[in-house]
Amino acid sequence: MTTASGEPVGASSLRVAHVMAGAPAGGAELFFERLCIAQAASGLNVLPVIRRDVGRVGRLRAAGLSPRELRFGGQADLLTRPRMKSALCNFGAEVVVAWMNRAARFAPKGQWTLVGRLGGYYDLSYYRNCDHLIGNTRGLAEWMVSQGWAADRVHYVPNFATDFSATAPRRPKEIPENAPFLLALGRLHENKAFDVLIRAMPRLPGARLLIAGEGPQRAMLEDLARQVGVADRVLMPGWADPGGLIRACDILVCPSRHEPLGNVVIEAFSAATPVVAAASEGPRELIVDGANGLLAPVEDHEALAQAIGAVIEDRSLAQRLALGGRISFESDYAPAPVLNAWNDFLRKVAPRTSLLKATA
Repeated sequence: MTTASGEPVGASSLRVAHVMAGAPAGGAELFFERLCIAQAASGLNVLPVIRRDVGRVGRLRAAGLSPRELRFGGQADLLTRPRMKSALCNFGAEVVVAWMNRAARFAPKGQWTLVGRLGGYYDLSYYRNCDHLIGNTRGLAEWMVSQGWAADRVHYVPNFATDFSATAPRRPKEIPENAPFLLALGRLHENKAFDVLIRAMPRLPGARLLIAGEGPQRAMLEDLARQVGVADRVLMPGWADPGGLIRACDILVCPSRHEPLGNVVIEAFSAATPVVAAASEGPRELIVDGANGLLAPVEDHEALAQAIGAVIEDRSLAQRLALGGRISFESDYAPAPVLNAWNDFLRKVAPRTSLLKATA
């Protein structure tokens, strides 16, 4: 379809609201911000509707956006939905994207197309008012269809990650220059399986491991490192800016038991850093074993150590994986291809009247 001037109808002619009621920090929340900012910079008319959060408001406003803040409270919150509907009507929303359960529960029906965007295997009853669903992996989209959603109402649209290729490397002073530097990032939670990675460390005697994150398993992981005799080679400094660490490390390790996507894998791809991961849901979709990373069975610390050791010992393998990861990033997970995928999706699901209006 073309405009009156003969140009293709683009998503920039549409008005899109993104609704986020999540926590101050998290993978989905950070990608929500990046996507809103990138879409607005590309010419899309964007309204972020967010749970009250000073930091998020500041970042969105600094990028030139005007977020609408709402409470998104519990069952007794009777004001958020009508206030959101008023904001969406005043904005003239044509597509509304509800990010995760709470946003989908509050998002009202209207003249717009209502889309639920999921980054995990959530309770789909929260999305019963949605016209379409987005999954950020193909496996997640296939699961939605298996749960009874019509295939033509389910869509795969990937995430893009920050490109760390030009970020200055930052190697912690505690890690000797001649020691292989292993990096893992994420919440210290059972799903991340950092215990499996620590159990792999005795089989990697020269390596140093930094786990950047915080969470409820800190004490257990510190005890485990002492028990298996690697406490002097495992650093756990808490949350840290990932870019410089990813650029400096020799291998990014993602040992997760459960990982719907694995943004850290994509970030390592961007930095041309070799990746070794457990074959959980997301990594096994992102990684072609031996081409852009290595996969080990979930929960298998011996196999994980063997894969890490292979990359440490074989420099040509490390270089091949690094190059393969960068190629994957540029083709599938950089901002440009992902924004194009979002534009294609928006054109597809926007109300017919919106596209007709754009041709006038």
